[in-house]
Amino acid sequence: MLRFKFFVFFVVLALFVSCSKEELKKSTIKEKSLESQVREAYKEGMVALEDGDVLYAAKKFNEAEILFPQAESASQSAIMAAYSYYTQDYYGDAIAELKRFIRVYPTHKDLGYVYYLLAICYYEQIVDEKKDLQSIVNAKENFNVVLKNYPDSEYAIDAEFKIDLIDDILAAKEMYLGRYYFDKKKWISAINRFRKIIDDYDTTIYAEEALHRLVEVHYTIGLINEAEKYAQLLGYNYQSSKWYENSYSLFDKTYEKRKKQRLKSYKKKREGLIKKFKTLLE
Repeated sequence: MLRFKFFVFFVVLALFVSCSKEELKKSTIKEKSLESQVREAYKEGMVALEDGDVLYAAKKFNEAEILFPQAESASQSAIMAAYSYYTQDYYGDAIAELKRFIRVYPTHKDLGYVYYLLAICYYEQIVDEKKDLQSIVNAKENFNVVLKNYPDSEYAIDAEFKIDLIDDILAAKEMYLGRYYFDKKKWISAINRFRKIIDDYDTTIYAEEALHRLVEVHYTIGLINEAEKYAQLLGYNYQSSKWYENSYSLFDKTYEKRKKQRLKSYKKKREGLIKKFKTLLE
């Protein structure tokens, strides 16, 4: 009886050892199979992306990330999913993927690129500065993140350039509204719009006109001292511009008349010199 109990013990022990090895073996095979699936999904995503099937490509990149989220390739798969959507202008999907990436991988080494691509997705949706204000604001906000947090990155130069273009767009919007309010004789609203250009977008191409418009508005409503103040500022910064001439002509009503006379005299003198030169050649 005792021998039988020992026999049963050794059989059970052998079974446990066998099962343990089998489970270990199965676990190893399964793990290798998982890595293989990840590589295969990523490869399929790249092939689909090259073929232009971006929706399937994004699906495969997402699959590669989900299969093995602990792998180093998971974050790269997430970026590639967003990039796939971006290449065919699926901006909403790309933005959603990029925002998710920022939440899931907040310390990733390529976060500068992610913010840059996010800004580009918003920037490329700008069609009309009078309608697409939210896209403009979101684009500028994310470009500023790139400049502030990743100033030495390869994306910083283009981010700065894009911000300058965005400021031109925002200034154009303010100028459009300012002119509209001026035509409607809504003087305070017009002044506020032109002042915003001077205060926030003074490096744009609209700064000169904004100063002239402020001269024009204040002169029109009888605030001559204020008009002169802006005229002096315009003259100090842009004395040779047409907007300075326009402002100057408001204060000197004979300016335009004298300007035309000078131009007429110049043309007459020039014609006389040409005629004299021709006689010398005869």
